[in-house]
Amino acid sequence: MAELHGLQLDDRIAAELPDWEAIVAHLRTRRPVAEVLRQAAAGGRPLVQPRCGVGGHREMVELLRALEPAGPGVLSVTIDSHTRLRHFDTAAELLARNPADLNGYPLVAHGWQRGRELAAAVDVPLEVRHGSPDGRELFAVALAAGLTSYEGGGIGYNLPYSKNVPLGHSLRAWQQVDAVCGVLAAEGVLIDRELFGTLTAVLVPPSVSLAVTVLEAVAAAREGVRCLSIAYPQGGEIHQDVAALRAVRTLAARYLDPGIEVHPVLHEFMGVFPRTRSYADLLILHGGLLARLGGATKVISKTHQEAYGIPDAEANADGIRTAALGACELLDFVRIDEDRVSEEQHWIEREVAELVDPVLNEPALLPAIEAAFAAGRLDIPFSASVHAHSRVVPRRDACGAIRYAGVGALPFSAAVLRRHADLLAPAPGARERSPFEAATADIRYFLDNEDRFHSSTPHRTRSEPPQRF
Repeated sequence: MAELHGLQLDDRIAAELPDWEAIVAHLRTRRPVAEVLRQAAAGGRPLVQPRCGVGGHREMVELLRALEPAGPGVLSVTIDSHTRLRHFDTAAELLARNPADLNGYPLVAHGWQRGRELAAAVDVPLEVRHGSPDGRELFAVALAAGLTSYEGGGIGYNLPYSKNVPLGHSLRAWQQVDAVCGVLAAEGVLIDRELFGTLTAVLVPPSVSLAVTVLEAVAAAREGVRCLSIAYPQGGEIHQDVAALRAVRTLAARYLDPGIEVHPVLHEFMGVFPRTRSYADLLILHGGLLARLGGATKVISKTHQEAYGIPDAEANADGIRTAALGACELLDFVRIDEDRVSEEQHWIEREVAELVDPVLNEPALLPAIEAAFAAGRLDIPFSASVHAHSRVVPRRDACGAIRYAGVGALPFSAAVLRRHADLLAPAPGARERSPFEAATADIRYFLDNEDRFHSSTPHRTRSEPPQRF
């Protein structure tokens, strides 16, 4: 293994990189994502960022250029699944044979020079989005390409997706990434580190999402990271979602040093998406409004083709514009019940503290995180990993907010458990549903709302299935 400022890398990939001084010099010429986030936060209007990634280099350049006129504040380079899992040879073989077979951009296979071409193709700065439990080589290539925002963390990019990557391995791989970001920050080069609180994106209770990102944020800050974007997934109930977004800043003030920039990020709804364009667009608009009400710096947009697969460029651009409309000043007349938001925020922050304080009180953070997941004192629902118990059972209450029907071994107080039980208590005379029936209905929440929305509408138009760009 070769080394780049403490970053342990595959020898072949390390040999193709420029030296450290050249990497830093090039990064200094780029407009950092951190600056764009800072400006958006100061202006009070969330910027919009789409997901986008295709295999071919020319096609990726064209996609970025097609999306730029829609007005995104940041654009994504979404990485293919083979690169995410460090199957670099497989990604290179598929790229040589047929780039359309890849479900994202294989940055490592294309190389840092082509990464620089992507960055130069548009005026909007780029972020690397991927899903790697160990993203060290990808990070090194991204740095050499001059990309100044890198998503992921040792928990959020492992347990939701990987079956058997030991948590200790992913935590320490990301510790190296964060340490390099710390070195760069000391030299005046800020890399935005976005933490993926979205997790499995299926009925994620807010306190689980925020507990994971708080722990990853503390770990990153201890390595010197100075710009953190903390992402939260839209659950579907406006008061709970606004409370969770606002809690990001409160929790950051409690657990992080004041000199660290923290930006709340909203991922628009990532569950089963509406099938008709009208209701899909309404949900996208709603996400933009939620981001503004919750004080998010950035919103990750969706598209009206979401229910059908990978969207085409036109639908992606429409999603950017629709989310931006929801986040604009024209909707400032919208008011929500602030007392209800405050109540939700109080309990979310209490739940997060009950989850993370025992871990942070241990002398060594990363082993404490491992031990907590091994014991089930930290857990996430619907995990693909054998290293999570997945005993958390989420349910929607009568208003659509996500509650705990089962907590496994999460160390919640009696008051927290009682509140969730009360909120999930069935109404008098209501028919009791089986756990499977209840879970299915909760997952299909917006589909069922869509059916009710259109039940009296004579003309119902489905969104067109997408074409590959």
